[in-house]
Amino acid sequence: MESHVLPHRHSSESRAILLKEQLDKQADFQVLADVFKMLADSSRVRIFWLLCHCEECVADISALVSMSSPAVSHHLRQLKDSGLIVSRRVGKEVYYRAAQNELSELLHIMIEKTMEVSCPEDNDAAVTGIDSYQGNEADRYSAFQIETAHRVHEFLTQNLDRRCTIEELSKAFLMNPSTLKEIFKAVYGDSLAAHIKNHRMERAAARLLESDDSISEIAKSVGYESHSKFSAEFRKMYDVSPAAYRKAGKH
Repeated sequence: MESHVLPHRHSSESRAILLKEQLDKQADFQVLADVFKMLADSSRVRIFWLLCHCEECVADISALVSMSSPAVSHHLRQLKDSGLIVSRRVGKEVYYRAAQNELSELLHIMIEKTMEVSCPEDNDAAVTGIDSYQGNEADRYSAFQIETAHRVHEFLTQNLDRRCTIEELSKAFLMNPSTLKEIFKAVYGDSLAAHIKNHRMERAAARLLESDDSISEIAKSVGYESHSKFSAEFRKMYDVSPAAYRKAGKH
């Protein structure tokens, strides 16, 4: 290992050597500088942020960001050349969305975190009631993000008969899929899928005792088209079949 002695030694030589090795990777830093330079335009950042939450054509993007289609196309070309967004063609229409890669996801998180810091009203506990989350993982998120998790929870529990993918929820509630899953778990203490499955089973258990509906009908009402799949999941939670649970509860 090459020795590198600093004019003023404030730390160990080995640490200085390691830092110098990283700093000498000028090409890596240039790539990063180019990305940040490309995002120096606020309109481009807005478009990138939008495409992290949905897939849209040029006309719709133009309407959403209040810009002309040629101006939007210019920004889209630069974002695509940088690898931050991708496109697909359906007939004559081209749709754009954020690329599913680590750089794109990290930049999206950075943008949202920076916006939280620069928008103090989002962190006003007196206004938002966020103080109820003090002392747990949800403290890391803004009031808006926590409220979004609540809205997702309310939507899903009110529509247990529907099966929504994380991508569909992401588009509907304007939040990156990975961020949505992370915040939901921080707020509710369990993964989104596991939490909603518990609600499905609890609703099914109540209906088994309160109604005379068939097990197949109850299964469909909580999002299971397959009777056998529903029964298997119900048994995992209650250690008995739906039929046995109903029989025991009505005696």
